[in-house]
Amino acid sequence: MTILHPVILSGGSGSRLWPLSREAYPKQLLALLTEQTLLQETVTRAAKLPKPLEVQPPILICNQEHRFLIREQCQAIGCEPAAIYLEPAGRNTAPAIALAALHLAEGEHTPDALMLVMPADHVIRDQAAFARAVTQAAAAAEQGHLVTFGITPTSPETGYGYIRAGAALSGLAGAAEVQQFVEKPNLERAKQFLIDGNYSWNSGMFLFKAGSYLQELGTHRPDILQAVTAAWQQRSSDLGFCRPHKEEFMQSPSDSIDYAVMQSTKRAAVVQADMGWNDIGAWDALWQLAERDANNNATHGDVLAINTKNSYLRAEHKLLAVIGLDNVVVVETKDAVLVMSKDQAQDVKKIVETLKKEGRTEHLEHLRVYRPWGWYESVDSGEGFQVKRLMVTPGGKLSLQLHHYRAEHWVVVQGEATVRVGDTSNLRKVNESVYIPIGEKHRLENKCTTPLHLIEVQSGSYLGEDDIVRLDDVYQRN
Repeated sequence: MTILHPVILSGGSGSRLWPLSREAYPKQLLALLTEQTLLQETVTRAAKLPKPLEVQPPILICNQEHRFLIREQCQAIGCEPAAIYLEPAGRNTAPAIALAALHLAEGEHTPDALMLVMPADHVIRDQAAFARAVTQAAAAAEQGHLVTFGITPTSPETGYGYIRAGAALSGLAGAAEVQQFVEKPNLERAKQFLIDGNYSWNSGMFLFKAGSYLQELGTHRPDILQAVTAAWQQRSSDLGFCRPHKEEFMQSPSDSIDYAVMQSTKRAAVVQADMGWNDIGAWDALWQLAERDANNNATHGDVLAINTKNSYLRAEHKLLAVIGLDNVVVVETKDAVLVMSKDQAQDVKKIVETLKKEGRTEHLEHLRVYRPWGWYESVDSGEGFQVKRLMVTPGGKLSLQLHHYRAEHWVVVQGEATVRVGDTSNLRKVNESVYIPIGEKHRLENKCTTPLHLIEVQSGSYLGEDDIVRLDDVYQRN
């Protein structure tokens, strides 16, 4: 029996899938191809690995802003993670993986524990081929190799890095030495790689012993290992999350596992597989994966397409009508619409960069913003007022708070609300309301077993989300 510890990296923002993917709700948390989100598919994929692999609960590494969403999505599929580590800030994959390795090698005292490292936002269509590759990689990892998974190329792709395989590893079926890691090539060179046959796409997935990784990281990037170890040793916990020490973690250089370890170690190995892998790096990749109609269009939502072909058309909220277009991507959300040539899918990042430079917020959040107690959604706003919808999950409780610049009026439209204003608590039912004056402490709670829906009307001289003074919070937010 081979015991395997999945390590799932969920720190990306997926900016090339804007406007659907945003910093507060990135692509790994979205259901893009099935009813499950990409994160849920990744967790499920690991859990379904067959014997002789014995798969343990996963270790997740994520952005602290996504912690409650990630835990909720795991709970929705019956997964209780072994640990959820919250990065104070992104430092790329080498430090993130080091946290998981320290958790196993030092925290669990199992340096020989096998880590299957997977990004949370990839698609793998062939579970059987994935299982065969993991089994082969585990055998090589048990011999001390640091194994990366190479994807059998199907086209001269210029958007991926490549791995050149060397000699086969003796006695280890399917595994070979890594002869060379190659940066993203131009088209001509990618065509040569395809003809050569010894090159595979670099998938960004790995399998190795926790102790082996820490040893190699210490050899080739001791500065990263030192900083992350100090952060891990001074970690804290709250509400079931693990927090590395912020100041120490921020001392770590930002570097990928490829540059920090894999390109330098003499123990790198590769297992090549054709497993239906895709990293969904942009909208054109999603078009390739989706089911398409007779006109080669992939559609989602309420879409009417006339004389349109070879396109990806996605409507999230409204009717989307497209006429006479070819090879385009059109994506509609409540506050943004993207229209572009499918051939320029990689350039969506330029839109996101422009939004940042102009101080806009459409790259950060959707109109619906998720919180640990539920969500709120902007409905309307104007000079001195703002209207929102609120949904509080069963058992959810907003912080005890006050506002310096705005008053609020809550109207219950579904469920029952327990409302505290000042030192008085009252129950409010459907069609009943409550007024909270400026500066008055207040709290909203749903003690029922069904969701609570309210309309919130804010009025005042300033209506920003930073006008919140939290006096008490069960979710321990600042």
